[in-house]
Formats: sequence, structure tokens, C-alpha cells
Amino acid sequence: MSTNSASTTKNSNNPAGRHKLVVQFLEYMVGGGVWFWSGYGIFAICYSGFGWNWLWAKMLADAVGWTLNFLIQRYWAFNDPRLAHKGIRVSKRYAAITALNFVLDYLLIWGLKSIGITPYIAFFISAALFTAWNYLWYKLWVFNPKSS
Repeated sequence: MSTNSASTTKNSNNPAGRHKLVVQFLEYMVGGGVWFWSGYGIFAICYSGFGWNWLWAKMLADAVGWTLNFLIQRYWAFNDPRLAHKGIRVSKRYAAITALNFVLDYLLIWGLKSIGITPYIAFFISAALFTAWNYLWYKLWVFNPKSS
């Protein structure tokens, strides 16, 4: 069940509106889960299996996860018919917030790795930190049909 960003905002004070927000958040979490687990698997194969440097393994993992996540967020969790002709705007915004996230994420993983924390654990820490952050950016700016 997809929800529309504009209607969920104005209806968040009634039970039906809250239900739509919860459903949307769960759909968002599915997209995040697909990103995380596909990326985690690709990272494990490249880093531990092929012996790649953590940075190159993470970059490939993120490229795959990023693409899958965008498709799920755009066409399911934040699907809205008013976004039909705003593909370039939505894609640019998604790329912008993702670029910022990549910088923050890579610095976090590098920092944790430099103090002896394995990148495998750092992935979980990073995912926990970015969950609410990304939901708010996606809902209020990236996929918001009213946002100019």
C-alpha cells in the first residue's frame, strides 16, 4: 500500500493518517533493508571473498544498494502521481542527499575502522544513524510533490 506524501502530512493527526504514515515508514524500511542487505552481501563477497580494499568493496555495494533503494522509495514507499513528471528533479535531489550521505558514511566507516572496529559492525552503526535522517529528507524534500 503506497501513500502520498502530501496527504499523510495533513492527516497525521487522525488514526487513518497515522496508519498511512506507519505503512509508508515500513515501506521505507523495506527499501533501506534491501539497500543494507544487498550492500552487506556484496561488501562481504568483495572485501572478504576477493580481498578488495574496504573502500572499493563499499563503493560497489553502495552503487547496487543505492539503485535498488531509489526504485523502491520512488515507486513504492513515496509513490505519488504528482511526481510523474518530476523525475529529473526527484533524481537530482536523491543524488544530492545520497552524495552527502556517502561522504558522512565513508568518514564514519573509515573512522570506526581506524579505531579497530570492523567494517561489518560499522555498517550496522551507520545504518542505525541514517535511518531517521534519510526518512525525513525523503519525505520532506526528495519525494515531496509540493516541494519546489
